[in-house]
Amino acid sequence: MTSSSAYGEQRRALLDALARQLPERGLSCRIVGEGEPVLWVWHPETRKQTMVLASPAPDGWVYLWSPKGQERAGDPAHTADLLKELLAAPE
Repeated sequence: MTSSSAYGEQRRALLDALARQLPERGLSCRIVGEGEPVLWVWHPETRKQTMVLASPAPDGWVYLWSPKGQERAGDPAHTADLLKELLAAPE
């Protein structure tokens, strides 16, 4: 296994963990991309959406999303709550 392969597998595992948390919060999602996957998240009612990345950081992995979202990847349930707040909010 190459290091880039291990990196991609870790990234996908973190995105999968987050994806499992989203439906119970009323959000829809899909993992897109092969070697460097990202998580596309949207709110079916507001139609707001964002892309979530999992990225290594000096002290572990983080989830990143726009606008200006960042959270440690160790608690995907908390990140799902933050995404729900972002995407459910009226414009």
